[in-house]
Order: sequence, then C-alpha cells, then structure tokens
Amino acid sequence: MGAALSILDYLGRHATRFLAAGALVGLLVPQLATLARPLLVLGLVIPLVIALVRLDWDAIAGYAQRPALVGAIVAWMLVVSPALMWFALKLFDLPAALVQALVLMTAAAPIISCAALSLIMGLDAALAVVVVVAATALMPFSLPSVALALLGLEIDIDLATFMLRLGLIVGGAFAVALTIRRFVRREKLDANARLLDGVSVLILLVFVLAIMDGVTAVALARPGYVALVTLAAFVANIALQVVGSLVAVKLGMRQALTVGFMTGNCNMGLVMVALADKADFDLIVFFAMAQLPMYMLPALFVPVYRRLLARHA
Repeated sequence: MGAALSILDYLGRHATRFLAAGALVGLLVPQLATLARPLLVLGLVIPLVIALVRLDWDAIAGYAQRPALVGAIVAWMLVVSPALMWFALKLFDLPAALVQALVLMTAAAPIISCAALSLIMGLDAALAVVVVVAATALMPFSLPSVALALLGLEIDIDLATFMLRLGLIVGGAFAVALTIRRFVRREKLDANARLLDGVSVLILLVFVLAIMDGVTAVALARPGYVALVTLAAFVANIALQVVGSLVAVKLGMRQALTVGFMTGNCNMGLVMVALADKADFDLIVFFAMAQLPMYMLPALFVPVYRRLLARHA
C-alpha cells in the first residue's frame, strides 16, 4: 500500500512529463493504445470527477454567476478564434484539407480534460470547468454555422444524441463528485491533494494511450503529410495559447493563461463525431496527430506558467 501511495505521489509531482511520455508510448507501441481504447470514456470522466472533488465549488458558482464573462470567453473560442485562424491561413499556401482541419479545430470546444490539467498545472480550474461545459453545450449550434460560413462545409449534428452524451459525462461527474464531498471531509481531501493528482494522472495516461489508437497506422501510411500536419498542429496550438492569453490578459495572469490553454487545446473528437462520414482521410490524419501537442506541450509550458504566475502574484 505504501509503495502504491508513493507511486501516485510521484505521478502527481511529475504529471505533465508522464502525460507527454504517454502520448509517445501510444504512438510507438500501438498495441497498448488498442488495449486502452475501451477505457476512453472513463479517461474523460474520472479526471473530471477528481478535479470537481478538489475544486472550491463557490469559485465555480462565482464564474457561473458571471454569464457575460463566460459568454465572451466562449464566443472567443467558438466564433472569433476560428475566424482569425481562417484569415491567418490565407497568408500561407497549405493543402486545402489542412486549412479545413485547422479552422474546424479552432471552432471546437476545449478538451474536457482541461479542468483536470488546469488544476495540475496551477491554472484556474474553476474557470476551466465552467467554460468547458458552456462551450461544449453550445458547440453543436456554433460549429455548423462557422463551418458553413468559413469553409462552405455543411455539418448536420444529431443534437439530441450529443446533448444526452454530454449530460451523462458532465452530469455524472458532478453527481459522483457531490457524493464524495458529502462523505469525505474537505480537510482530508486537501491533505491528499497530491495523491488525487496522481490518480488523475494515471487515468489521464490511460486516456492518452487510448486516444492514440490508430494514429501509428496513419503516420506510417503517409509520413510526409503526417510530418507537415504534426508541425502545423504544434504551431497552431502554441499560437492559439499565446493569442488567447493576450486577449484575456486583463482578467489577471492566472485567468489569462487558463483562457489561452483552453483556446489551444480543442476537442477534435467532437468535430470528428459531427463530421461522421464527411471526414476524409487527410482530416483524420490531422485530428490524430494534433493529439500530440495537447499532451506534450504542458510539460514544456509548466515552468513558463510558474514564472509568469510568480511574477504577477
């Protein structure tokens, strides 16, 4: 038992490095990614539950009671940032499928694990929870309009099914977290924060492995194009984080970095579900390889976040 606790504590202290390694392992050992695939949904829900258990719910309620602020951040992510991406890409001679993929990426809501990752990296996880839930709920309405206006692409989303799945994931996470908080004292949760981070990282590692399922085969099929889209995914992620942080800088450094982090890390899985059979191979390649920066960049950015937060404390 003591050894297990020590391992979880170590995972919690080196969370971002393990997530980066997990993405590479999933790419290099595709058999592990295939084995982890059935655990994909649990990999979404459990880290969200742990984040909700640890968070101050008064802070979440505080942001929920500021609809103008949350609405402005969501509008930035779902409408303004894809428009800016579309205009910026006019300056480059890129394959049409890559342009389409980058615009659709920026039109997506942030990844659900943003809340757990924000907590691990010292960002504003309460803001992340509220924005992720709101943006994900509104994405079925915004994505078809943005795709049609900017790309001429018609997307038909099964709204009822989408909302049911979202309700089960988010609502279920809140219900489990509320139950835990009713039976476990706050002091005990705070005392075991690092261990909870370790559990969250362990589950996120499974999720990272699972989401890399099939990526290796795609990479081997067209290595030249894969190299191009991987570079584009890293550049786009970093650029969106920087621009998103600058846009929100008046909110305070911690909140600005959180907005930037959410802007750059978009839920392309939801876009793939929305596209269904309209997604061609080149789009699938981008959405697959774009998982790498989402789970590798935090290891590089955490020291930057810490310096910026310390400077503006």
